[in-house]
Amino acid sequence: MSTSYDLHLTGDADADALLSSNPLALLVGMLLDQQVPMEWAFSSPLRLQERMGESLTATAVASRGPDAVEELFRQKPALHRYPGSMAKRTHRLCQYLVEEYGAEPTTLWADVATGKDLLKRLTDLPGYGKQKAQIFVALLGKQCGITPDGWRDAAGDYGKDGHRSIADVVSPQSLDRVREYKRAKKAAG
Repeated sequence: MSTSYDLHLTGDADADALLSSNPLALLVGMLLDQQVPMEWAFSSPLRLQERMGESLTATAVASRGPDAVEELFRQKPALHRYPGSMAKRTHRLCQYLVEEYGAEPTTLWADVATGKDLLKRLTDLPGYGKQKAQIFVALLGKQCGITPDGWRDAAGDYGKDGHRSIADVVSPQSLDRVREYKRAKKAAG
């Protein structure tokens, strides 16, 4: 199932083009979005694809095995601050997609009736907790047109208007606003 969005999450045209056209890249970017700057996390799927030398697909990653994926993550520059653990999470995510969704990431949201169902599917993904899943629901709703009934409620605060997460990044200026929001939230406690 092909998709095409017009995402501007990283400031890197090639990375954004991959995120816009490859749902697995978007899922992996969201998976990696912790303990590193957002642009780094969401640019890493392109770097992974380049290192693989083939299209980034769940089958291609899962078939490599966790050690081979970790080796790709550890090449300089590393794809994440914690390349070992994040490589394993990426491999597990891809294995899960192969086993549960026929290696087709869009199946996660193609037939969901409600935002609650979408949130459940996302929280079932390896490496996705409730907050990460809510942010991804918001990203799908706000920027990708995936809006099952109740998606904003399922996304929690991330479904609201404003600049709370990667779901709200559409330009360098909005990225700065998201960072300001996160700094203020952290300072508040």
